Amino acid sequence: MLTSVRNPRVKDVIKLRNRRHRDRERRFVVEGTRELSCAQESGLALATLYYCEELLADGARKVVDGVAAMAVECQPTSRPVFEKMSYRHTPDGVLGVAPMPDLELERLPETDDALWLVAVGIEKPGNLGAMLRTADAVGVAGMVVADPMTDMFNPNVVRASMGTLFNVPVAVANGKEVHDWLERRRIRSIVGRPDAAVEYHRAELRGAVAITVGSEHSGLDARWSSPRHEAVRIPMAGRADSLNAAMAAAVLLFEACRQRREFDPTPR
Repeated sequence: MLTSVRNPRVKDVIKLRNRRHRDRERRFVVEGTRELSCAQESGLALATLYYCEELLADGARKVVDGVAAMAVECQPTSRPVFEKMSYRHTPDGVLGVAPMPDLELERLPETDDALWLVAVGIEKPGNLGAMLRTADAVGVAGMVVADPMTDMFNPNVVRASMGTLFNVPVAVANGKEVHDWLERRRIRSIVGRPDAAVEYHRAELRGAVAITVGSEHSGLDARWSSPRHEAVRIPMAGRADSLNAAMAAAVLLFEACRQRREFDPTPR
């Protein structure tokens, strides 16, 4: 059992909160019963699982037993050590360290008439995590993060995604690469803009479509203003002129989902 907060392994887990350390080591932390359950179901290979018997919440024991059955190292810790490693105020006693999976564009599935989400320049980890939850809820084929301002393995992204980071196919690339990818796969880009002439519910959102949303601070740059990107807006009745980026993505994605169900009412 790990009992010293000065143990090098404890320090290493804490350092993984830092993006530079994550990128250098190519490892990240997955904390929580729900998140680790989703990671297991997705086939993510954990390197180590740390757990604290005193803190194990409902369902956490099943996670420990499942990981142990896969011959992965399961390291018990004392409560002070686990609370030191944990990123949460109320940890549930399980925390894993995993190698970063590949996030190349070419890993995304080749799918006809699919719905995609493209998130451009998103700064807040919580927004990325919330977008992943919505993407999972509507059943997108995948989510592409262009010109990211934060990384997908930030602890706040993992937590805010509620484990859907491991359910939704994700790729990360720069803006030009994403443009080329959309064109190569003949995916129409529907861009959310407050100044667009067309209201979102009047746009055709069926077929191979990518809902594209930019950051709240700077929006979308000029490359997303070309004629090949169809701009739509969400009508605003109050004084606010825009929505939170994750909320805007949710509105557009669920409208696309509604249109597809009307066209093909087969239960999903």
